[in-house]
Amino acid sequence: MLTTSFVTGSLTWADLGTPDIERANGFYGGVLGWTSEGDSEKFGGYVTYRSDGQSVAGGMQVPEAEAPPSWSLYFRTPDAEATAKAVEQAGGTVVLEPMDVGDLGRMTVCTDPTGAGFSVWQAGAMPGFEAVQRPGSLCWAELYTSDVAAASAFYSTAIGLQTYDVPFPGGSYTTLYPEGTDPESMFGGVVPREIDPLEAEGPSHWLPYFEVSDCDAAAAKAAELGGSVGMGPTDLKDVGRIAKVADPFGARFAVMRSAARA
Repeated sequence: MLTTSFVTGSLTWADLGTPDIERANGFYGGVLGWTSEGDSEKFGGYVTYRSDGQSVAGGMQVPEAEAPPSWSLYFRTPDAEATAKAVEQAGGTVVLEPMDVGDLGRMTVCTDPTGAGFSVWQAGAMPGFEAVQRPGSLCWAELYTSDVAAASAFYSTAIGLQTYDVPFPGGSYTTLYPEGTDPESMFGGVVPREIDPLEAEGPSHWLPYFEVSDCDAAAAKAAELGGSVGMGPTDLKDVGRIAKVADPFGARFAVMRSAARA
């Protein structure tokens, strides 16, 4: 499960790139109950999203001509430069070379060999999420990929993630957890894109899941505020009730009421 006790390979942060940060603030405030806090202009107007006063994600206005609206996930590393080299050696691509973000930390933007984008975070003053696994915060992540085996091998080599196959109806579900921990630390899954028509379009990608108290209400609110619902609220045995949605600009994410909260 996700935790704020970060180790190398932990999923440590998520942020949104959007063409209209003010409208995005209102949308996510309505759907996930977030408040937004603008940081200094030296960070380009970056916004920190908070749930019950704790930081749970970030956001930044990015012109659509520069990048499509989307969510990005960050993995913890003790050395951004070393990880950038490991990414390239494992067949990935470094899109943005390691750079300092003030005294908060050091980041790198990459893509894996199947085309999915992700980022790496070397913590400084900002270690990562202040809350996970509760309503209004990240609770899971899925990588929809064209090649599960290749993607799993890449994240093992470059990021230090291990895999554990969980029995699932019709086969198994590949999960990820940081090296040096155990499968109970799994925080995400690796899924063949072709098995889900909703995820099959476009390149391989990561999809964040946010915990909510009421999945149906969150999906309905997303539609009311100008977003779209790709997959309506659906029960998954022993997992919970989930819906896949997109914000008004097309950035995709999922909402989930975990079975443990039912």
